[in-house]
Amino acid sequence: MAIGGTALRVIGKVNVPVYRATKGRLMGAVSRAPVLLLTTTGRRSGESRTAPVVYMQDGERMIVIASNAGNDRAPAWSLNLIANPDAEVQVRGERRPVRARVAQEPERGELWRAMNDQYSGFDEYRQHTSREIPLFVLEPR
Repeated sequence: MAIGGTALRVIGKVNVPVYRATKGRLMGAVSRAPVLLLTTTGRRSGESRTAPVVYMQDGERMIVIASNAGNDRAPAWSLNLIANPDAEVQVRGERRPVRARVAQEPERGELWRAMNDQYSGFDEYRQHTSREIPLFVLEPR
């Protein structure tokens, strides 16, 4: 079952400062899957917005899925990335600039399977929504 948007926002507000203060030692993983902090530029406000996101390392790039726990609404960070693909990630104590792009087939399918092997919730989330869930590739810039 999908987690409500309000619950996700509350978890995110607690997760971000704890992650930053502990450099990811606390709240740095969901099950076996690592978590990064993704800072985007708000598409309407122009202000920096930071969200904890499960990711997979793929060489120098990182892969994230905008599942929003299966909710019908896309997470705000994904809409921000579409509007402005330049962002910043924090992995543990290291911050680095990235540029996002939405993966297309066949790359998307391969990365989706690899992400789902790491964290099995993504296939379940896909069953709870009719929207196409974007998969983003975050590349160093």
